[in-house]
Formats: sequence, C-alpha cells, structure tokens
Amino acid sequence: MRRIVYDGVCALCDWTVRYVLAHEITPSIRFVAIQSEEGRALAREGDIDPDAPESFLFIENGRLMKDSEALLALARQLRGPARAAPLTRLMPRFVADALYRLVACNRYRWFGRITACPVADESIEADRRRVSADSGCRRTL
Repeated sequence: MRRIVYDGVCALCDWTVRYVLAHEITPSIRFVAIQSEEGRALAREGDIDPDAPESFLFIENGRLMKDSEALLALARQLRGPARAAPLTRLMPRFVADALYRLVACNRYRWFGRITACPVADESIEADRRRVSADSGCRRTL
C-alpha cells in the first residue's frame, strides 16, 4: 500500500495531489491530509509536527519517507516530467534535502494557502475513494 500524507491547506500540495492523480502509472496511492486524525498520527510516526509540517510523507510497504527521499520514491510511481526527478540523485542527499526544505518552508509565501482539501473539487470526484474519509482539513484559515 502506498500513501501520501500531505498538507491539506497548502496550494503547492494541492497541485501535487492533482498532478499525482493525473500521472500515476497505476492508480494505487491513497491520499491522507496531515490535518486528519490518521494524518496526524502518521506525521508523528514520521517525526513531523502535524501543526507545522515541513515535509510530506510517502509511505510504501510500511516504510515512511520524507523530504527528497519521499519525492524521489513518489516520482518512480509517476509518468511525465516527474520521471526526471531521480536525476537529483546526482547531488549529495544533504543538498537535495536542503533544497526540498527551502521550498517547504516557503510554500505558503510562494504558492499560498487553500481553504479546503482537494477532495472538495468535483474534478477529482472519481478518485475520492483513495482520499482519507476523515480529511480533517475543511477549515477556513
């Protein structure tokens, strides 16, 4: 089983969920908002503060990954331009993680916030079965 634990109020994360839904090689990833009970528990397990997340989690076969490692593991599941992400393995991991954290720490400033999880959008209605029922992120900021 594969899961993404993402920030449900982050516009960049919303775009990422939509990109994954459109480009998965095999539709098998389940999406869990970090604001949900399940997401909060998984975040804590992955050493991420669910109230101030600085990374998303990609969980594959019980293995929790974050930062650039999670991004690369996710990219292997996708078609399209994301398939080029493994090229970042050419740089040392601490550099890739630092670049990831730079974007993560500035994501609200650069991309903004949203007031509802992407599951509220009818355009991805068919994929609701893969989104945590307890989204926990339908709140206005």
